[in-house]
Amino acid sequence: MKIYVDAKATFAGDGTKERPYKLINEAAKIAMPGDEVLVLPGTYRENVNPIQAGTEAARITYRSVEPLAAEITGAEIVANWQPYQANVWVVRINNSVFGSYNPYTTFVMGDWYMGPVNKHTGAVYLNDLQLYETTSLADCLQAEIYPQSWDPEHSIYKWYTEQDETSNDTIIYANFQGKNPNQEQVDINVRREVFWPQATGVNYITLSGFKINKAATTWAPPAAYQDGMVGPHWSKGWIIENCEISHSRCAGISLGKYRDPDNDHYFTYKHVKSPTQMERDAVCRGQYHGWLKENIGHHIVRHCNIHHCEQDGIVGRQGCVFSLIEDNHIHHINNMQELAGAEIAGIKLHAAIDVIIRRNHFDWTTMGVWCDWEAQGTRISQNLFDHNYPPAGTAHRIAGAMQSQDIFVEVSHGPTLIDNNVMLSKVSLRMPTEGLAVVHNLMLGSLTCVGEGTDYPGRGVKQPRYTPYHIQHRTEVAGFQTILHGDDRFYNNIFIQNWPVEGQDDEENREVGTAIFDDDYQTYDEWYQPFKSLEGKAAQEMDMDNLAAHQFAHLPIWAGGNVYLNGAKAWNKEGNKFVDDQHQVAFDLMDQDGKLTIKTNLYDVLANFKTNVLTSNDLGEAFEPEQRFETPAGDDIQFTEDYFGNHRGVATLPGPFADSNDVAQALN
Repeated sequence: MKIYVDAKATFAGDGTKERPYKLINEAAKIAMPGDEVLVLPGTYRENVNPIQAGTEAARITYRSVEPLAAEITGAEIVANWQPYQANVWVVRINNSVFGSYNPYTTFVMGDWYMGPVNKHTGAVYLNDLQLYETTSLADCLQAEIYPQSWDPEHSIYKWYTEQDETSNDTIIYANFQGKNPNQEQVDINVRREVFWPQATGVNYITLSGFKINKAATTWAPPAAYQDGMVGPHWSKGWIIENCEISHSRCAGISLGKYRDPDNDHYFTYKHVKSPTQMERDAVCRGQYHGWLKENIGHHIVRHCNIHHCEQDGIVGRQGCVFSLIEDNHIHHINNMQELAGAEIAGIKLHAAIDVIIRRNHFDWTTMGVWCDWEAQGTRISQNLFDHNYPPAGTAHRIAGAMQSQDIFVEVSHGPTLIDNNVMLSKVSLRMPTEGLAVVHNLMLGSLTCVGEGTDYPGRGVKQPRYTPYHIQHRTEVAGFQTILHGDDRFYNNIFIQNWPVEGQDDEENREVGTAIFDDDYQTYDEWYQPFKSLEGKAAQEMDMDNLAAHQFAHLPIWAGGNVYLNGAKAWNKEGNKFVDDQHQVAFDLMDQDGKLTIKTNLYDVLANFKTNVLTSNDLGEAFEPEQRFETPAGDDIQFTEDYFGNHRGVATLPGPFADSNDVAQALN
């Protein structure tokens, strides 16, 4: 059945084409498997709460009749501002507007939130420009540039809020810098979500072609309820496609965690257990809440424009498993730099089991992709990363804010495959983890946090952080282990020292290349030597003591076929490699009417250096889960396709391009 919705209709509609509903939520109450909700152009100020689940064979589809012409928003227009003083105006809004959730009394806070708890989940927008919140009326009047902002020119637009308990009003002051807010579009966040089932298990929903924006979402850490502006809320088989998703106070799309009353911001409110321990609890408790391959995940997010969200473009803990995220543009995430903590990225996923992230463009994000815990069977492939670092002149990030990089893989055991990406930011890969295969990438930035970042200080010795790994291609936990570091493979990459080694904002490694493994990491043969004498024999009692030190040492490294230019340095145990210290390689990302191309003399310097075409068999198994680098179905991967999907042939150039002429093609 087709159900019609038109914002210009009357409430007397019945969902037919002749008498459409006025609200999408009316259609959501009656839509059944196989139905299609067709939404006509207009603005829909509501939180759509899908009630019924579709089925794999009969999805429920919500579709904008004209792509991006139907807008669903969590905001309300405010047009009754009164002049207050100088450029500041004031408005009073009775709290009955907000119902049981008032974004102007609710602060952004929770586990792993490490910024100041003085920012509300509400927000004020002037012509779609989000204003910066101040903590006093005096600061709102003064309206100074916020030095940490990635967009300092607009940081002088300010707002401040307080409560009048006598009249039960929210009072908002806003500095519009000389503009008359009653003659512009000014709206404020009112609703917590925009398209979000309040119940779990609302499966097989398709959401296609909408603009979705401006929700008062809450902070979404991994051991708490993870709401987003849009998302499936612990369900299976959603498709979110061809949408523009923007201006969430925290997360744009959430593929994340249900609410568990016994483990919801436990550290924040009970304090006595560490947030890391509560993450372990969340993994184990998830099994009792239906976290199985048959029940959860398998979502698709594709062809979306996701931007100007202040925590994440996409967030997810456990609910993201077996999902595909492809062909999206994710940009301008956390650019206001008001929020800080360990959950901020273009995409931030915990337990990205068998998740594929491919052909996306990440730019102007605090970091591009962050896979934290249980990146097992995860593949990050054919993506473009650029400008994922603070602009020149930006003040040092606030306390609690994270470093910037293109990809961050943290405390996972793998296998995690990173292949055929173009990584152009100052740091390409942050890797306090193990079990990586880094293949056919082009990297202008460094590797950081090698052998670091996995322990916590405590009384006495540091406390090692141990994390789970899983039954292969399943969610069930197979075991827990500390991070030994290593078990990493670097094949057929191009490393170019594009940024200065000294004088950067962070005191982290800025030398590009694999030489960061020189001192502490062995080849496989070196690492295996202490165990070799026991081949074919049963271990004896003293062998346990004798081998313990070796069992907790760094795992080995593999490297070959890599290219090192402009002073990028190779691991001192790498054999087959190409190093050129004689020529200067120029590398520029060119923007021609929105099409991004590369201008470089790289391939003149590289000349005829070619390497072998790789397969899953060349990469072996990730050590802890003993799982191959393979497809989610368990099939071999052959690295015969490049960044563009072009065929490599019987021998291949290193890096993401099979043909040197392809570098002139548009990357996006």
